[in-house]
Amino acid sequence: MKREHLEHILRAAFAITNEREFIVVGSQALLAAVPALPAPLDHSMELDLYPPANPEAADLIDGTIGELSPFDETFGYYAHGVGPETAILPRNWRSRSLVVENANTAGARGICPSPADLAISKLAAGRDKDFRFVESMADLGLVSKEELTPLLSELPEEWRTIIQPRLDRMAQL
Repeated sequence: MKREHLEHILRAAFAITNEREFIVVGSQALLAAVPALPAPLDHSMELDLYPPANPEAADLIDGTIGELSPFDETFGYYAHGVGPETAILPRNWRSRSLVVENANTAGARGICPSPADLAISKLAAGRDKDFRFVESMADLGLVSKEELTPLLSELPEEWRTIIQPRLDRMAQL
């Protein structure tokens, strides 16, 4: 996915829901920090997002511009309407978030976790593809173990005990 695809999805989600603000989670939130993602970080054609003022509108997003929709078939990328529970993020992630809002978003704004907060979320998800994504982020110098470790204190204890061993196993960090 490219930055202009994220901007297009934000525009379309705004038009569909009349919600102006969207929380963008998942791997492509990294486009806020790195507008031209290098391979392999650019492979996903799915943007996970939800409007925080009306999370139920995620279903409308999913049904209208989601996977296998005419939008997806036309453009080759799509939105995945998710909910606030989708991503485990450190408590203060919003203070570090990055905003995508410009002429290309036509009044919509995407709130994206910082690369470090995104990496924590990926480690919480714990799938092989998430570990590979975080390792690629580290290989590119976007995150480091020294940067991620303090963020664990912003998580509930149960998540700290899950994520810390995963972080420890990641040799590249």
